[in-house]
Amino acid sequence: MIEVGSVSVLVLVLAVSAACCLGFGFVLQQNAAQRAPLGDFLSPRLLLDLMRVPRWLGGIGLMVAGMALGAIALGQGEISLVEPLLATNLLFALALSRHQTKQSLGRQGWAGLILLAGGVTTFIVAGEPRGGSAVTNPLRHWLIIGVMVGLALLLTTYAKRSRLSSGPVLLSLAAGLLYGVQDALTRVSGQRFAAGGLGELLTGWQPYAVLALGVTGLVLVQSAFETAPLRMSLPALTAAQPLAGIICGVGFLGDRLRTDTGALAWEAAGLAAIVAGIVLLGLHPAMPRGTAPRERVPDLQPQ
Repeated sequence: MIEVGSVSVLVLVLAVSAACCLGFGFVLQQNAAQRAPLGDFLSPRLLLDLMRVPRWLGGIGLMVAGMALGAIALGQGEISLVEPLLATNLLFALALSRHQTKQSLGRQGWAGLILLAGGVTTFIVAGEPRGGSAVTNPLRHWLIIGVMVGLALLLTTYAKRSRLSSGPVLLSLAAGLLYGVQDALTRVSGQRFAAGGLGELLTGWQPYAVLALGVTGLVLVQSAFETAPLRMSLPALTAAQPLAGIICGVGFLGDRLRTDTGALAWEAAGLAAIVAGIVLLGLHPAMPRGTAPRERVPDLQPQ
């Protein structure tokens, strides 16, 4: 496997390809979900209604491809390396949105691009993510996962009360936390499969948790896309997922980062730049604004 320093070129290619599929997929999903009836908010019925829309199905196909590529990348590299690279999906989402809206990048777009790309590079170079021995204490696993899932539930509860104000942001944050945990458990599932094949994989709880987290996160994301423009939902989703994934990676998967004072300072600066870049790009005028309130659009129309 070709490596540059401690970073595998294969992991870089897989993760960036996954980010590309995810970014394009999110835009197509929001194009369709914004026309869904508000009665479907936070209901699995939303997914059933959206399945009638070809554009949404295309977006889901791209997202599934992105998740598959991301899973392969997680099997080859540390989650603390892969997650920041997956955060670049916002760059690809902006590229497709610019094509749709014909907006120029401008100072805000270039600043966001530089901050996001520079933050990812800084975090990886400073932290030098590498593998280690996974924590065997199940209490630590459940504690970290429980905190993430509990926080997602809390955010979803508050989102129900504020549906059209801060609700979409809260739902996106909740979905990002769940997707971060899903990425960590995807890596564990891959390790179980590599160690003992399909039998070893199916006897563990992790693949079933991956499926449950994926479906739940999908409902949350589509509900956020349904009730707000992409610029409100996607930045929160994109920022929360890598942070949750890195916490899981370092917390119980055995990922190791440099911990000397200088490295920690640069790692923190890199993460801060990633979040700032995500916010700037997410608020860019090229991101779709959404449509009129869905009370005027009672039924989905295939696009």
